[in-house]
Amino acid sequence: MTQQVQQTRRPVRGRDVWPLIHAERAALAEDLAGLDAGRWETESLCAGLSVREVLAHLTAAARLNPVTWFAGVVRCRFDFDRQVAMQLERQLGADAAETLARFRAAVPSRRKPPLPPLALLGETVVHGEDIRRPLGIRRAYPAGTLTAVAGYYAGTDLVVVAKGRIGGLRLVADDGPFTAGPESGKPVTGGTLALVMAMTGRADYCAELRGEGVELLRERAGMR
Repeated sequence: MTQQVQQTRRPVRGRDVWPLIHAERAALAEDLAGLDAGRWETESLCAGLSVREVLAHLTAAARLNPVTWFAGVVRCRFDFDRQVAMQLERQLGADAAETLARFRAAVPSRRKPPLPPLALLGETVVHGEDIRRPLGIRRAYPAGTLTAVAGYYAGTDLVVVAKGRIGGLRLVADDGPFTAGPESGKPVTGGTLALVMAMTGRADYCAELRGEGVELLRERAGMR
């Protein structure tokens, strides 16, 4: 096993993930400070949701715990999409300023639904990009954060299909240690962020990737 693969598979423990989550939330709040009022309704990369609504969704994830999450699921009769929409609406606030203020207040939170902390970190990074990219905002993410998120998604279909989306492909980051998939798989190479976003169904990021497997990955971007 090469040193590159060893680094990619090194486990990141929950207590090490929370500072990364808090740092990503704080960076997103800072990026959105002073955003013109009209731009809050910009369509995000999440179909049907504005950037303001995606931010409220992130706030909701930081406010829930397993008990309140399950209570919401029961209230929505186990319709998970309805439950997500209900929690989002609760955190939206009266206007964009309140939406951002609620998110800022949630930055240091360690509450979460019944998911591993890495899943929450992944959502924070991915939804952060769902917000930033349409607004033309770029973030220089810490390499360790992106590597941890990429490794998580490559190994799971929890919440979002990712592992299933990259079946038979060989993913190799050209800016960090992340690799995934069999060496015999069709190659997909590029930045770790673009690999993460493509794995989670954001087809636009495939334009930043190269290799024989890119078109197949693009075709699979609509998987749920």
